[in-house]
Amino acid sequence: MLLSERGAAAHTVEGYRRDIEQFRISQNSRGSDLAAADAEAIRIYLSELATRGLAPRTAARRLSALRQFYRFLQAEGLRADDPSATIEGPRLGRPLPKILSEEQVAQLLAAARDGVALASGNRRAANAARLLALVELLYATGLRVSELVELPFENVIEGRQCLLVRGKGGKERIVPVGAPAAAALAEYLPFRDVHIGKAGHSKWLFPSRGGHLTRHRFAQILKKLAISAGLPADKVSPHVLRHAFASHLLAHGADLRAVQKMLGHADISTTQIYTHILDGRLKAVVRDHHPLADGGRRNGAAS
Repeated sequence: MLLSERGAAAHTVEGYRRDIEQFRISQNSRGSDLAAADAEAIRIYLSELATRGLAPRTAARRLSALRQFYRFLQAEGLRADDPSATIEGPRLGRPLPKILSEEQVAQLLAAARDGVALASGNRRAANAARLLALVELLYATGLRVSELVELPFENVIEGRQCLLVRGKGGKERIVPVGAPAAAALAEYLPFRDVHIGKAGHSKWLFPSRGGHLTRHRFAQILKKLAISAGLPADKVSPHVLRHAFASHLLAHGADLRAVQKMLGHADISTTQIYTHILDGRLKAVVRDHHPLADGGRRNGAAS
């Protein structure tokens, strides 16, 4: 159903399968089964997760998977009720996204360009050009990492000035590409065949053996790039660059609705989280630089 009716990505389906499987294992350990679970069984399971120290957000995700599963069973007539309907999920705070400063992104891009300049040999040159194109595109477009690595070559349109992106739920959007990212992409394309290998053809913009570059592999090479740029590897990821794209645009006066469309957010409230980052920065500026921000300065000003 997730695949055929909702157009969910394969990794989304795998996430649902994994979460539901964990509950099935819990049920089996009690001599019960997945389909027959009642509300009390779900409450006990959530209590166990809390006891084990599982993060509230992870527990909420597992509960969400169970809700979808039991609603499906009820809709298909396989159950008369939905045992998850009365379950309250764990209370969640809404954490602000982790981002990089504009200076840190500049460091990352500079390290990627140095990699291109210093690369020797066809394979290393191809890898360096690909990495620069990936980072430039991610920061220039704010794509989800899955959208980027799964981008078909034919979806690079209008002379590399735009990308046709298929996002969540199969919804398509056109995302503009800035000049530096378009230049990095043009520099990478002659090396694309190196990554296709013996197959001789690939529909993917970023091919790899047997398919396209994986999210996991991209995250690995991005962390290596972060280290070479003098940045903490644990603070750099493809998703952090997506956050940086959105927050930096808004900081420079971009329209919230335009950023929402480029990010592919269905609800503008999801995009508004980035305005909270800006609010936090403004408060920090006042706290650190306003002459009346602390008692000492106030006393000094009064005297």
